[in-house]
Amino acid sequence: MGETRTELSRLGEFGLIDRIQSKFSISNQSSLKGIGDDAAIIDAGDDSLLVSTDMLLEGIHFDLSYMPLQHLGYKAVAVNVSDIAAMNGKPEQIVIGLAISNRFSLEAVDALFEGIHAACQNYKVDLVGGDTSASASGLVISITVLGRVAKDQVVKRNGAMVNDIICVTGDLGAAYIGLQVLEREKQVFLSNPEMQPDIEKYEYLVGRQLKPEARMDIIHELRERGCVPTSMIDISDGLASELLHLGKQSNVGIKIFEDKVPIDHDTYETAIEFKMDPITCALNGGEDYELLFTIKPADYEKLKNHPDIHFIGHIHNDPTQHVLVTKQETVVPITAQGWKHFKGE
Repeated sequence: MGETRTELSRLGEFGLIDRIQSKFSISNQSSLKGIGDDAAIIDAGDDSLLVSTDMLLEGIHFDLSYMPLQHLGYKAVAVNVSDIAAMNGKPEQIVIGLAISNRFSLEAVDALFEGIHAACQNYKVDLVGGDTSASASGLVISITVLGRVAKDQVVKRNGAMVNDIICVTGDLGAAYIGLQVLEREKQVFLSNPEMQPDIEKYEYLVGRQLKPEARMDIIHELRERGCVPTSMIDISDGLASELLHLGKQSNVGIKIFEDKVPIDHDTYETAIEFKMDPITCALNGGEDYELLFTIKPADYEKLKNHPDIHFIGHIHNDPTQHVLVTKQETVVPITAQGWKHFKGE
């Protein structure tokens, strides 16, 4: 009899993370929080040290036929900084692991690091080390970011309480629609290389995909307004998926309203053009790198006039009920897969 084989697609990304987490426990006193949040939390005296890592692989996370190397370098830093923002922290250092094949020239590597340098300057982060290696095929970038936050200011995924208000920054679904535009233009180009890509009118959407920004601006503004969220997460896998994380980790129920979910006009129009449902794109698209957080009702006054913070629902006491109220006032369950990294062939 052969050994049984379980396909990774049966677990999915989050199932795999849960399985790994279940096999490891924390034994060092300085390890305050391990797997299961946007960043690990390490005791550093008065402050907590935050550590997070993200990997970007060619052919999985990016396609160099339309992703300029400068933008890729910038994005690789921004997505890591976003994890530190999600803990209410300030990023300070990064280290980079880079695997690169011989099809890349020195000029290409320079372009990549130009983007990394621009992001480091923008987010006031130091590149302090790393490792480079040859790659048998594509480009792999792995970045680990170190951040810092005062112990009483750290925000995790598990602090949401009944009656808290659910907030999101910016607008949602744009990065996903931007990806659809880029993929369409790539197919047009492959079928007729004489055709010039027509992406000018989709500039905002394409920009959201190619060069996302971590919302450190919001973190600074929350601090200035004396508001510490009760829970927070960044929107990398889609709003629905992140809402379910907050609900599960905080052991509470989620209720949001479709007409409160912020969707940019360009996103809405282009989703319709692609025969997609705009709210589905906002819920499941991912890669927007906006912040999703909950606040105490008493803090609403501090944020109600902020032009880029939207109040989309509230926390209730039934952890089995995560729902969306549609524009027609139908109540539907929120479901999400996040990115299905391990799809069955």
